[in-house]
Amino acid sequence: MRSVLRLLEGDQTIGRGLPFWGLMSLLFAGALAFGVTAGSFAVENCSYFLVWVFMALGLAFMWGLGGTMSFGQTAFFGIGGYCYAILSTNWGVESGLTMAAALLSLAAVALSAAVLGYFVFFGGINGVLVSITTLAVTLGLETFLSQTAGPKWAIGRAELGGFNGISSMPPLTVPWHGDNVEITGRSLYFGLIIFVAITYLALRILANSKVGDAMVAVRESPLRAEALGYDVKAILFVGFVVGSVLAGLSGLLYAGWGQYISPDTMGLSAAALPIIWVAVSGKDLTATMVGTVVLLGLSQALAIYGSQYALVSLALILVVSIMGCPKGVFETLLRRIDSIGGPGDQNSKPVRKSSLDRSEVLL
Repeated sequence: MRSVLRLLEGDQTIGRGLPFWGLMSLLFAGALAFGVTAGSFAVENCSYFLVWVFMALGLAFMWGLGGTMSFGQTAFFGIGGYCYAILSTNWGVESGLTMAAALLSLAAVALSAAVLGYFVFFGGINGVLVSITTLAVTLGLETFLSQTAGPKWAIGRAELGGFNGISSMPPLTVPWHGDNVEITGRSLYFGLIIFVAITYLALRILANSKVGDAMVAVRESPLRAEALGYDVKAILFVGFVVGSVLAGLSGLLYAGWGQYISPDTMGLSAAALPIIWVAVSGKDLTATMVGTVVLLGLSQALAIYGSQYALVSLALILVVSIMGCPKGVFETLLRRIDSIGGPGDQNSKPVRKSSLDRSEVLL
């Protein structure tokens, strides 16, 4: 138990001590209370926000810790969503196999990420070329799926639909007393809140484990990390697969939430959004989780009142935040809150410091 608590409050993540966890508990309780008291539309809308948090957390994990900036998050988002749509449409809600479809979709995303990651990292691609390669894969997948209109582009009962995408697939269901209960509305919202919390805590533990320390070592100096015995390619590969699977999770949850998926979710604008969320929020997991929800709410408000200027406004926010807060707006705020205890307090420890100074211990 002590080892788990130590990993939750390690140096690679912001936030430690009773005040931080008390505040996080209040936020969690408030989110649950909102699901009980708010109207159906507001709950559905917040579920939409939560669906995207997994993809943002995955990018924060691979980029913030390992230094791998990927434009491929929406590609794996699309793979997860399309796989779920195809499998669930063919099996049907009456079979009660939508959860199996979700698990198989995640397996397909993991396999796709492993194949791409193998050729990228073990093929010697690094730095900015990783971003270019993943962007090319994303746009290529979007272009292909956009040209799949007509009955000839069908897998079983599921027609890919070209630009129109796939619609009317079943939502997620769970067997209950001989029947299949749909996970929609408030039940989906509560499930997402709990699942986001579990994913966040699991990523904190992983980030503060030897895996996270190794990723930071590689991020700070790949040559020195390799000299100290780290398998740099394998470390980057693992971070990439973990982050991509979380993007695929967002994709299948999106398909289950809206019962719709289209190639638009993999376009250039869509591919840039996770980068904006993480860059503006800060590459820390806590900052990304909070910042993504706030930015999604702001994006929706801009889309309602500013129409076509929504994405332009987000781009301006990105430029201003990079100039004013290079480490991210929310990460900067959390750093200051985390250091309130003063120089002698445990809370004043720097976050996400390089593990190169203790690599010998890890080895």
